[in-house]
Amino acid sequence: MAKAEITGIAPFFIVKDVPAALEFYRDCLGFDVTFQGPTEDDIFFGIVQRGAAMIMLKSIGVEPVPNYTRDIKKGIARWDAYLHVQHPDALADEFALRNVEFFLPLQEGDDGLCGFEIKDADGYLLFFGRTIDK
Repeated sequence: MAKAEITGIAPFFIVKDVPAALEFYRDCLGFDVTFQGPTEDDIFFGIVQRGAAMIMLKSIGVEPVPNYTRDIKKGIARWDAYLHVQHPDALADEFALRNVEFFLPLQEGDDGLCGFEIKDADGYLLFFGRTIDK
């Protein structure tokens, strides 16, 4: 039997304010808002997408808890999402033109990855990058 292919995954982030989070992903990171609701007057859930990357956002009346805030070993589990990008340098240039603040600038790390980190409006830490070709 052939193994069924999985073509994507969507992290689900608890946020303070869904419209503000949607605005950040749309205006700063170039994502499309594919859903917000359930109604125009009551937006507590939203979905953003860019290429195959999708993120779901929901406000449930509690504070967001990004990984770095509960990383007891200080630095080994800080990312909330890894977004694979074939050309992280081009994406970093795009984000710089949008005046996005980088948490960690584009670099090749000793972990075998080339990429950069961005904190979103609620503090979730996103890594955009790829493995380094050898």
